Amino acid sequence: MRASTVDDLRAPLKTLRFLADEFPDLPAADVHVSTLSPDRLELSFHDDLGAFEAWRAALAIGQDAVHFGTQGVDDSTMHLRAEGPCGACTLRLVAYAPAPSGLHAAEVAA
Repeated sequence: MRASTVDDLRAPLKTLRFLADEFPDLPAADVHVSTLSPDRLELSFHDDLGAFEAWRAALAIGQDAVHFGTQGVDDSTMHLRAEGPCGACTLRLVAYAPAPSGLHAAEVAA
């Protein structure tokens, strides 16, 4: 379902408000709300895996829900992704950081 009005984005916006009230001391994130996925709120962190982990722990998203990957032509960027229910929507956490040289997602998954 694609959102056509601001009211259609009520779930992620209310969830964002809840998170701001409940966790005011957690690290700030880039926030993404999309009309293409009106039931999802995304918090992303750049060059700060600790912020990702702080939010993951606070929201009780299990470590088994975290997915690791690399991206870029030379796999120079690693990313972590985790999702879980939060309020009336799905909360997605994403973190990006430089990958240690020679690190590839297939090696970590093995």
